[in-house]
Amino acid sequence: MASTYTPLGIEKMATGENAGTWGTKTNANLDLIEQVLGGYKAVSIAGGAQTTALTVADGALTGTAQARMIEFTGSITGNQIVTIPLDVENFYIIKNTTSGAYTVQFKYASGSGDTFTFATTNKGTAILFASHNDNTNPDIIEIQTGGDVVDDTSPQLGGNLDVNGNAIVSVSNGNIPLSPNGSGVVQVTGNSTQSGTLRITEDTDVGSNYIDIKVPTLAANVTLTLPNSDGNADEFIKTDGSGNLSFAEVSGGTSYQAVKTSGFTAAAGEGYFCNTTSAAFTATLPAGTLGDEITLIDYAGTFDTNNLTIAPNGSEKIQGVAASLTVSIERAGLTLVYTDGTQGWLLKDK
Repeated sequence: MASTYTPLGIEKMATGENAGTWGTKTNANLDLIEQVLGGYKAVSIAGGAQTTALTVADGALTGTAQARMIEFTGSITGNQIVTIPLDVENFYIIKNTTSGAYTVQFKYASGSGDTFTFATTNKGTAILFASHNDNTNPDIIEIQTGGDVVDDTSPQLGGNLDVNGNAIVSVSNGNIPLSPNGSGVVQVTGNSTQSGTLRITEDTDVGSNYIDIKVPTLAANVTLTLPNSDGNADEFIKTDGSGNLSFAEVSGGTSYQAVKTSGFTAAAGEGYFCNTTSAAFTATLPAGTLGDEITLIDYAGTFDTNNLTIAPNGSEKIQGVAASLTVSIERAGLTLVYTDGTQGWLLKDK
């Protein structure tokens, strides 16, 4: 009866066979077992998209599937498939050091069992078990080791993440997105001695100047919804009482402008020093909105000789009349406030 071989090429000698060569063959088997248990092979898979079959050489050390660690090398220009014979059962440490942004798949030569694939950017190492758990569709099973997170395309924490004084950083000017699923939120949680605080610093140095945004003691949940634009200059953010924020102009104050010496169109919320020393001129009011105010002041005490004319916008009114207002009193100062379409601009003080 002739010798037979295991799926990994180890010779099983029959009784009475190989007389006088048992020592040689036994040593060859031991060498092969040593290679299977701890040997290393580099296999080039360079080239375009292709399938590379790892081999088993019966009774020899030359088979490319007969080592514990196999390193895939070479420059690849297409997605690669590397296969092992259908009957192999073994642990493999597979290292991908190819160059080229293409996938490398490790699988059985046939069948529809599970496979393992190095992603296009994964130039790492994987521990795999060729299970031979089915005669036609065996599975390649990845052994999770807690190694490089980059090798795991969907890593999960088994407990709290302790950064141990380090930072979560990006490279190449990359963002760090936080993306809760569905209705989930990004939560900053406090503790027994410190309320929830978001700290924004100048750089990664813990001693840098910073801005803290801190949650006060709350009796109920509060939701603030930001505006959908960046607003205009000199506006402030106000709330509608239900947490909806928007930009609004500051009211109740006057923004005084440089001295005017010729005709101009006024703007709501502004005050103007009008110098009519050289000639009379006209200040034209803007289209009014309830509560708008405009202040006009005789800069040089010359309104009595060179009058200031205040003209309405279009058909709007001043003091209930659709006509201009002439100011001829020396050192006059007056503030107009807009009411509505019936009365238009009214004198607030004079």
